[in-house]
Amino acid sequence: MISATDLRKGTKILFRDEPHMVLDYHHIKMGRGGAIVRIKIKNLITGSSFEETFRSAEKFDNADLERKEMQYLYADGDLYNFMDQESYEQVSLDKGNLEDVIDYLKEQEIYSVLYFKDRPIGVTPPLFMVLTITETTPGVRGDTAQGGATKLAALETGLKLQVPLFVNEGDKIRIDTRTGIYIERV
Repeated sequence: MISATDLRKGTKILFRDEPHMVLDYHHIKMGRGGAIVRIKIKNLITGSSFEETFRSAEKFDNADLERKEMQYLYADGDLYNFMDQESYEQVSLDKGNLEDVIDYLKEQEIYSVLYFKDRPIGVTPPLFMVLTITETTPGVRGDTAQGGATKLAALETGLKLQVPLFVNEGDKIRIDTRTGIYIERV
């Protein structure tokens, strides 16, 4: 059990029989009476976020979440197939569960899949990924006065991002999946 006063950003709780993650937390001490806790939480199944207010004495159950390392295999229409690395069991997830990571799905790559009551509810990509540039304009030396200029590039997964002028088609680059920015050429 987690007390309302023990909640912090990132804490996962069971609220209304569904897993939620605390996005923001404010402890408010009233002049009279007990303190209250105002939190902004996100439903991990539906993705909706909202604010709730609780008395400081309220308690929540831990969200019984499990993470499994799974390999992305292939897409079949709107279904994306993953394989468990331990049991070799295959799981299909629909596009709705993958909205945040769809631009980072690369075949044969390992992803962390979040389970709630033996049901997959979310996918987290690796922090850094190496992807190949499939389309970009050639960079011409002297295009800028200061240097550090960027151009738009399309990657093998369909993601488009800004890269430095010296990067060309066919180059492999490392990107940060949390921010979606270029880090270095590999």
